[in-house]
Amino acid sequence: MILRSRFVLPISRPPIENGAVRVAGSLIDQVGTASEVCSTNAGEICDLGEMILMPGLINAHCHLDYTEMAGKIPRPASFPDWIKALLALKSHWTYTDYARSWLTGSRMLLNSGVTTVADIEAVPELLPDVWSSTPLRVFSFLEMTGIRSGRPPAAILQEALDHIEILPKGNCAGGLSPHAPYSTTPELLQVTAKAAAERNIRITAHVSESREEYEMFSECRGSLFDWLRSQRNMSDCGHGSPIQHLERHGLFRENLLAVHVNYLGAGDAERLSSNGVSVAHCPRSHAYFRHDTFPLRKLTDCGVNICLGTDSLVSVVPTRRKPPQLSLIAEMQTLSSANNSPPSEAIVRMATQNGARALGQAQRIGELKAGFSADLIAIPYTGTAKDVYDAIVYHSGNVTASMINGIWVLKQVG
Repeated sequence: MILRSRFVLPISRPPIENGAVRVAGSLIDQVGTASEVCSTNAGEICDLGEMILMPGLINAHCHLDYTEMAGKIPRPASFPDWIKALLALKSHWTYTDYARSWLTGSRMLLNSGVTTVADIEAVPELLPDVWSSTPLRVFSFLEMTGIRSGRPPAAILQEALDHIEILPKGNCAGGLSPHAPYSTTPELLQVTAKAAAERNIRITAHVSESREEYEMFSECRGSLFDWLRSQRNMSDCGHGSPIQHLERHGLFRENLLAVHVNYLGAGDAERLSSNGVSVAHCPRSHAYFRHDTFPLRKLTDCGVNICLGTDSLVSVVPTRRKPPQLSLIAEMQTLSSANNSPPSEAIVRMATQNGARALGQAQRIGELKAGFSADLIAIPYTGTAKDVYDAIVYHSGNVTASMINGIWVLKQVG
């Protein structure tokens, strides 16, 4: 199959006007101008018309099973207040609630151009059934805590590893998610780091998300410290930033995707960079909690790979116009409107190429390139090459077409 479009955006190359992509089975076979691709290859030609054809978006951090919790928690005065409200809400939810919410979120992502998602699974029992209900490429990170349950760290880890072991191999994969420094023990972090290194498993963790978390670990004070001091051993606090906490307990390797990283201590950006740790930034969640300015310039200047995530709809400011949607395009727009925002080209790379690198998939997805998986999306466009990236960031509505592994999952043209 040859897909022709007004512009093809490979990401690793400039936009190609009157471009084409040849798909062979589940892979991309050739990318170039329409005349180049059509002259050297036979195949059915699908003319998408006035479109930008580009790689599918990669959502590097999501909580699909929280989707239908949108609007059910009032915007909090503090981060600990939000956690308490979320825990109270979750206590009333059933397996059916989580499953329905997961599937609702997956449909939102597909409609808005996401083809790959890194999802935190608070209810691992949903797997693998929900995998079979979506064409999305899903990296499911099994959430681990242990503070409230008091279970032995080795037992918590083994349960997650056993679940990953029985998951089917294919378009989706399992990983580990020690939730956050404040919700885990040092022992759980240590055994997780060791097991992940031995088994080549990827890890993701929320870290340095809030000012309260930063104060808890750096200064042994603040509302999060005060709330948790009766629930956990606080002897791991007072030894540096949350970033240093994860590094000290062995998690800083290239297989770690650190989520949020809104507050940095001295040398933290350099620590992330030197260890090859990627960072997932969630712009709408960042705005919801009114965090300090995201340290984008500091991180990028140090060479940290930054990608984008939607987080969950529980941490999106509701509007009167319409219910919030899981949308990586909305995240790109929020980032673009922030102070000192990067150019649109950099934002699009964060939502594609950088996300692939963060998930260890840099040679498989995130670009249109021969040998890569045929994960593509198309959005309407009638402009010129110089405005292609802006058109992607400021696109409104659903995508027109989406393909995953060479199979159309959405198609309204051609």
